[in-house]
Amino acid sequence: MSGALARGAGRPPDSRPPSFRSGELRDPTLAAALRTLELTVRRRLDGVLHGDHLGLIPGPGSEPGDAREYQPGDDVRQMDWSVTARTTHPHVRQSVADRELETWMVVDLSASLDFGTTGCEKRDLAVAAAAAITHLTSGGGNRIGAVVATGAQTTRIPARGGRIHSQTLLRTIATTPSAADGVRGDLRSAIEALRRPQRRRGMAVVISDFLGPIDWERSLRAISARHDVLAVEVLDPRDLELPDVGDVVLHDPETGRTREFSTTPQLRADFAEAAASHREDVERALRRCGAPRLTLRTDGDWIADVVRFVSSRRHTLGSSAVNSARAGRR
Repeated sequence: MSGALARGAGRPPDSRPPSFRSGELRDPTLAAALRTLELTVRRRLDGVLHGDHLGLIPGPGSEPGDAREYQPGDDVRQMDWSVTARTTHPHVRQSVADRELETWMVVDLSASLDFGTTGCEKRDLAVAAAAAITHLTSGGGNRIGAVVATGAQTTRIPARGGRIHSQTLLRTIATTPSAADGVRGDLRSAIEALRRPQRRRGMAVVISDFLGPIDWERSLRAISARHDVLAVEVLDPRDLELPDVGDVVLHDPETGRTREFSTTPQLRADFAEAAASHREDVERALRRCGAPRLTLRTDGDWIADVVRFVSSRRHTLGSSAVNSARAGRR
């Protein structure tokens, strides 16, 4: 379904993320929106996650990192022969420090997220969630990267550390253009993009409305075998129930289909039942993948929801990723 952005009246300013509708914002409006989002996140989340992750340690690490072309003076023992054979140019495999946390986000920006009927669009919440995750996992030599998927294209942002990289990452997510009408999202392919090349142990965060087919479970389960996984579910009230508005024309941007309905009590009941059933299926799939679920709604205080979730699962978002990396090296 599609809908116009409607601002909720009488709600606290911090409960609304800035609008990043369809990735159309440009400087200086974009810079101001991102700055507002950063200040909101830092003001409300500082102190929630006590203590940074362990930082870098002297000397090379034992976990494999990215491959790069061989340069004179490189240690030939670090040659990556598979990449060398594939590219026909000599490459070496860099290593990263053992106690550095690497976080990867899969950000689903398919057409179904360009929709919102209350305080904001689901797309705005996806960007806000990415900002919160970036803030919570940055610092102390930690790195963060992202795979941004619209169904029409997939953008990979390499994992790096530092404030400038974090700002660039969020800017790239916020300015990702929407897919054309009729293009379906492909969450499975986006998650699959995290599996190759194999990454060091860390944390994987999937941000989506999870409204499509649940064909991503196998890929996410493979990710969870090596990484801590978190699912951020972004929803609008109309994803769960239809209002009693009589005759209405609904458009599905991912299929391009438009149909006229009469919102009878029976239709509303059937819709609510189907929506609840799908959410239960998603919850079971995420549970099988060992992925806790954080739900953000366009009609709620998203930052308060993040604070409550992080406070209740401090170890999951804190030291558990580092501990799992240590266990994997034993």
